[in-house]
Amino acid sequence: MRKNMGFFLGTVAGACLTLLVTSPQGGAHLVAMAKAATRADNTYSQLNLFGEVFERIRTDYVEKPDDSKLVEGAINGMISSLDPHSRYMNEKGWADMQETTHGEFGGLGIEVTMEDGLIKVVAPIDDTPAARAGIMSGDVITAIDDEQIQGLTLDQAVNKMKGAPNSAIRLKIIRKDADKPLELAITREIIRVRPVRYHTEGGDIGYIRITSFNEQTTEGLRKAISEISRQIPQDKLAGYVIDLRNNPGGLLDQAVSVTSALMQRGEVVSTRGRTPDETQRFTARGGDMTKGKPLVVLINGGSASASEIVAGALHDHKRATLIGTRSFGKGSVQTIIPLGGHNGALALTTARYFTPSGHSIQALGVSPDIEVLQDVPDELKTRAEIISEAKMRGHLAAEGAEQTGSQSYVPPDEKNDKALIAAFNQLRGVSVNADAKNADAKTGAKRPVPN
Repeated sequence: MRKNMGFFLGTVAGACLTLLVTSPQGGAHLVAMAKAATRADNTYSQLNLFGEVFERIRTDYVEKPDDSKLVEGAINGMISSLDPHSRYMNEKGWADMQETTHGEFGGLGIEVTMEDGLIKVVAPIDDTPAARAGIMSGDVITAIDDEQIQGLTLDQAVNKMKGAPNSAIRLKIIRKDADKPLELAITREIIRVRPVRYHTEGGDIGYIRITSFNEQTTEGLRKAISEISRQIPQDKLAGYVIDLRNNPGGLLDQAVSVTSALMQRGEVVSTRGRTPDETQRFTARGGDMTKGKPLVVLINGGSASASEIVAGALHDHKRATLIGTRSFGKGSVQTIIPLGGHNGALALTTARYFTPSGHSIQALGVSPDIEVLQDVPDELKTRAEIISEAKMRGHLAAEGAEQTGSQSYVPPDEKNDKALIAAFNQLRGVSVNADAKNADAKTGAKRPVPN
């Protein structure tokens, strides 16, 4: 609505320009009005060009085209020129997104993004067909059921991967340093994204892993804290580990409510749009369910968006110690704008978000208090770093020197997970060096560095 009004005002300014020559507001005002009119004229000229091309295709293309597909293709092209996270969803895509945020859909269980026309895996979701098939962060999907992905939009590719439970799908995957493409046959399932998992550790620590931020995340966290509190008496509970590693994010309101469950009060995040009056601030509400127990938050190169909001807020309020590696760096907010009728919806980047201290995460990420690098198997060493926001084509620029991706590998066996062991040690009062990348994860003792 605001953009339509902008076009209207530009037209009025052009029409009234000659009448404003004798205005007492001065020449500067007239120059500004003239420039606005010129911009409006240029915009209408470009729209006329689009109309001309559209009509040429409709009348002269070798075969009769589908008008609705032409328009949808034009919209997708326009949106893709903005940034990697804005996108148009047709009616089916919009329904699928609502299904996903609700937390249940038929498919593989995989978080993806698009890069250079191909689908790149951000992270497989725990305990899903994709995870069990061995799909890994950083894999590039080039074909689905022998159909090349090149030329499809992200939503089109995702829709092809979704489908009825028990139906089969074949993926062709390029994995860095693999001798040849991998071909995987996977059976779809109903993906019930259980966003929170938990267990107790050693009778004194509660471990909570949050894998995504959908509509059920906060409720899952509350249940986890209640159950851990029931299993471990308060006088023996040393604290909680909140594991946000390889969590690609999700709903902003869930990030706010999750943070609210972990600290008593204070700002969680602020969002700033194009104009100052679009600034919004979100604060913690509802109280600290952990009753002030110490928190350690685990992050890595796959922790993005809502994960970074939670980690940044808890860190800035000195409510938690962050351990791991620098996060992904997605510091932008996408607003879902339903377009009415059967026209789907627009996911449009409308703001950047900032931590309570005013730190922008965009293309920078959140840095841990204690950096802990994992021991990566030889066959995965060249893939230890995930793609970061700063490496994505067309990303919003950072407010400062951009930071590229960091290590995202998490050992499948907790006994080999150096960051997790460091978190347990931190809560139990065992010294953990800030230079933990050169420290022994079990003891916290600094190791000699070969030279």
